[in-house]
Amino acid sequence: MAKIIAIANQKGGVGKTTTAVNLGASLAAAERRTLLVDVDPQGNSTTGLGIDRSKLGRSLYDAMIGASLLSEILCDSELPYLKIAPASKDLIGAEIELVGTHERERRLKEALNMVRDRFDYMILDCPPSLGLLTLNAITAADSLLVPLQCEYYALEGLSSILETLKLVQKNLNPTLSLEGILLTMFDGRSRLSHQVADELQQHFPDSLFRTVIHRNVRLSESPSHGKPALLYDVRSTGAQSYSELARELMNREEEQSHGKERIG
Repeated sequence: MAKIIAIANQKGGVGKTTTAVNLGASLAAAERRTLLVDVDPQGNSTTGLGIDRSKLGRSLYDAMIGASLLSEILCDSELPYLKIAPASKDLIGAEIELVGTHERERRLKEALNMVRDRFDYMILDCPPSLGLLTLNAITAADSLLVPLQCEYYALEGLSSILETLKLVQKNLNPTLSLEGILLTMFDGRSRLSHQVADELQQHFPDSLFRTVIHRNVRLSESPSHGKPALLYDVRSTGAQSYSELARELMNREEEQSHGKERIG
C-alpha cells in the first residue's frame, strides 16, 4: 500500500516540482514503485518527465471529475518503476467545476485509492496556492513535505502552510503528518542561506530533513531536457542530493515499520 506524500508550499519558486520529479525518480531508481501525480495545472512535472502535454488524450482532470479512472490516464517514464498521472491545462477548470460538488475535497483521494495497492510511494506535486487542488492533495496524503527556499521571507510562507496543515488535520484528514521541511536552493557561499538554515534548525529541529538541496546548474537544466537530474547527469550535485533525500525517506520508513513491529 503506497505512502502518499504531498509536496506543497503556497509560495512559488521554492522547488516543489524539482523536488517532486527528482524525489520520485530517485525512489524509482531504488526500485520502489512510484507514482508522480501532477496536481498543478502548469504541468511542469509532466513536461519534466518528457511528456508532451499537447498530445495527452486524458489527464488528472478527467480522473478528478469522474470521466476516467486514474489507471486509464497513467503514463510511463524512462524509469521502469516510475509512472506519472499527468496534468493538462484542463485542470484549471477542475477547481471551478468541483466547487458545488459533494465531497469536493476528497476527489483526488478517491481516485488514488483505486490504484494505491500498485505502488510503494505516491508523490503529489501541488500548485503554488492553497486552493481546492492543493486541498485535495493534502486531504489525500499521509504526510506533507514542505520545500523551503533559503531566502529572507521563507519563514513567513512556512507559517501559512503549517497553519493549513493544522486545519486539514482538524477538519478533513486527522492522520496527516508533517513529513519534513526540506531546505532548497542552498548557497553555501551566502550568509543568508546559513542564517535561514540556522533559524529553522532552532525553531523546527525535529522537522528538518538532514538532506539539503544545494543550488546546482545541472538540476536547473534537466527539466528543459524532459529528464530528472539522475538521467540528465547522475554525477551532478543535484542528482546526488535527491538520491540522498530518497535514502533518508526510505530509512525513516524502515525505522517506523520496525518500531511498529516491536510495539506489536
